[in-house]
Amino acid sequence: MAKKSDGTARIALVTPAGPTPRTGNRISGNRWARILRASGHRVTALDRYEHERCDVLIALHARRSHDSIRRFHDLHPDKPIILVLTGTDLYRDIHEDEDSRESLRLADRLVVLQRKGLDELAPELHEKTRVIYQSAPASSGRPGNPERQFTVAVVGHMRPEKDPFRTAMAVRSLPRTSRIRVVHIGAAFGDNYLRRAEREAERNPRYRWVGEWPHWKTRRFMARSHILSITSQMEGSSNVLCEALASGVPVAAARISGLRGTLGDDYPGYYEMGDTAGLKRLLVRAESDPAFYESLARHCAEVAPLVNPDREILTWQGLIREVTR
Repeated sequence: MAKKSDGTARIALVTPAGPTPRTGNRISGNRWARILRASGHRVTALDRYEHERCDVLIALHARRSHDSIRRFHDLHPDKPIILVLTGTDLYRDIHEDEDSRESLRLADRLVVLQRKGLDELAPELHEKTRVIYQSAPASSGRPGNPERQFTVAVVGHMRPEKDPFRTAMAVRSLPRTSRIRVVHIGAAFGDNYLRRAEREAERNPRYRWVGEWPHWKTRRFMARSHILSITSQMEGSSNVLCEALASGVPVAAARISGLRGTLGDDYPGYYEMGDTAGLKRLLVRAESDPAFYESLARHCAEVAPLVNPDREILTWQGLIREVTR
C-alpha cells in the first residue's frame, strides 16, 4: 500500500452532489474532510472519482457513489475503499439494488453511523464494518420562558424521507392554552412542497416555515428551542440529532432504527412513525409536564458523549491507520 513515510495518506473523499450544499450528507462530508486534514492527511473532496491520485477512497452512499467505487477499484485494486452507509443505503437500497450490493462487496471497510446500522447488514459483513458516531460541537443558547412560548424546532429539507409536515399536522388542533409554536427550517425541494408549506403557514397559526438558513444560524436557533422534532422515516444517522444532543436540546423522535441506534431503545421521547396523534400527545406532554420534559433532557445528556467530537476524531484516525498499514 503506497503512502507517505510519515504515516499520512492522500485521501479522495467522494460525497455525491445534492440539490443544495447544506444537505446532511454534505455537512458530514465537510466535517470528515476537516477531521482528516487536521490529522495530517491530504484530502481531496469530490462529487465523483475520476482518476485523481490518492491512497484511499472514502465514499458516501453505496448507490450514488457506485460508479466512483467501481472505477477506483478497477484502477487501483490494491488500494483500500471505505464506504460510509447512509439511511437510504441501509434501509432501502442495499436490499433491492445490485449496484449498492456490489459497492458493499468492493469496499474494504464499511462505516455505519450508529450501532443499529449493523442489523441491516449480512453477518459476513460485520467483521469489516465500523461504527463511527457523527459529532457536533456544543452551541450556546437557552430557550425562553415556556409559559410564554414553547418552541418546537423542525430542521430538515422537505423530502419524502423526512415526513416534513408531520409536526405541523400534530399541532393543528391543540388546546387554546398551549403555547407550542413550530418553526420549520429547511428548503422546499419542488413546487408541491413549496405550495404546501405556504398553505400550512396560512392556515395553521402555530406553524412557521422560514426556508433554508445558514448552518450557524440554524444551530443557534435550535439551541434556543425547547425541543427538536425529528419525524424522518429513515436515517442512517442524523446530524440534527447530534447537534441537539451536543447543545442539550431534548428531542421528539420517530421510533426508527436510525434514531434508536443513538438514543437507545428506552428513550421516553419516541412516537410511532407517521402517528400524528401520538406526536401531538408527546409534544403536549413535553410542554405541560415538567418531570417528563426533564426525563427527556436527562436521557439526552446521558447519551451526549456519543457525539463528542474527540470520539469521532479518534475513531476516524484509527480507521485510516487500519487500512493504510
